[in-house]
Amino acid sequence: MTAADWPAVLDIYRWGIETGNATFEASPPSWEAFDAGKLSLGRLVAVGDEGEVLGWVAASAVSAREVYRGVVEHSVYVSPDAQGRHVGTILLAAFLDAVDAAGIWTVQSSIFPENTASLALHDRAGFRRVGRRERIALMTHGPWAGQWRDTILVERRLV
Repeated sequence: MTAADWPAVLDIYRWGIETGNATFEASPPSWEAFDAGKLSLGRLVAVGDEGEVLGWVAASAVSAREVYRGVVEHSVYVSPDAQGRHVGTILLAAFLDAVDAAGIWTVQSSIFPENTASLALHDRAGFRRVGRRERIALMTHGPWAGQWRDTILVERRLV
């Protein structure tokens, strides 16, 4: 993923936000904030036959502490036009290959229980559900505005 991909990545990110089941964020960041907050490692886009961005994956470090250097939290977003075409599977597999090669030992994510497609994707990729965080945050936007939301913590560990 590069700055040139950002307009398409931004559109997909906005769509995910509008569903209410992708993130607690009410709006996407600027490219500069996104770029500064995400690792360059495993930051990928899936591109279709016509050059269109079909989805993206990116991760951030969970902590600046040295002992957590091999732990990242990731996000996978797929365009509504690419749903059901295995784009998420391809992106997640490529991302996992990249982080494995870099020595990352834990990949995690928090997923809304209503996002059954993402949970199934992660189940198929070998992630395990390690817990449910009940009423972890109050949704401020979209169809769930004003409601406390749960998330499912998933992780894939190499050690």
